[in-house]
Amino acid sequence: MPSWQSHNGRDNGYTEMELMSFDNVGLSFKRQNKKPYWALKQVSFNILEGETLGVIGSNGAGKSTLLRIIAGTYIADKGKIVRNTESCALLSLQLGFVPYLNGIDNLILSGMLQGLDKKYIISRIPAILDFSELREMIKEPINTWSTGMVARLGFTLALEIKPKILLIDESLSVGDASFAKKSTAAIKQRIKSNQTVVLVSHSTKTIKELCNRVLWIENGTTKTLGSTLDVLQQYEQFVAASVGKKIWR
Repeated sequence: MPSWQSHNGRDNGYTEMELMSFDNVGLSFKRQNKKPYWALKQVSFNILEGETLGVIGSNGAGKSTLLRIIAGTYIADKGKIVRNTESCALLSLQLGFVPYLNGIDNLILSGMLQGLDKKYIISRIPAILDFSELREMIKEPINTWSTGMVARLGFTLALEIKPKILLIDESLSVGDASFAKKSTAAIKQRIKSNQTVVLVSHSTKTIKELCNRVLWIENGTTKTLGSTLDVLQQYEQFVAASVGKKIWR
């Protein structure tokens, strides 16, 4: 089986077309009266059209920073990035909602800010309300809503955004247990389509289920890039060894 081929149940029918590549990319943050902090030092990998690329690593390894460079929110300080698409979006529950506006107005405004057509948003409002289960509150200002309700609206609107590359940071679920199950299923269905996805997760179970390939980074540097099972096996051995060292100290 080729190294890029999936070891999970997902359709492997993605192409070898490269949507983006990183070569020794680094990013630093300035610190007052201190040397710059290099969140990323030397990261190299590529993203293939139609694949789900998992990103793993210890806390503070630079995973979330990497997603923001892919999205274009952060600009790298060194290295080379080749982009064959500018259509990237980070799945976010914070879509610029205005507290004093009602749910309908926020859907339209936030959707347009994310690049969606106004007529399209309006046509999708019934489906959004059905999925989010917020029909009773939708005409009330969202500053009267609970945090969970706002998150449900943000999540459901985010599902309408269809970039070339979808970036997901950690959580696949939102809301109470019932809605969390539904939101997780919706994201997994999106991932298992032909959507290109970069997924950051601490759950090796989730990575194994959903990803074609895995990028492992530690201390802002690429540790390895390869097939899901091969990389996860190396990572789990690394974690076990790290835990063992801590126990014996």
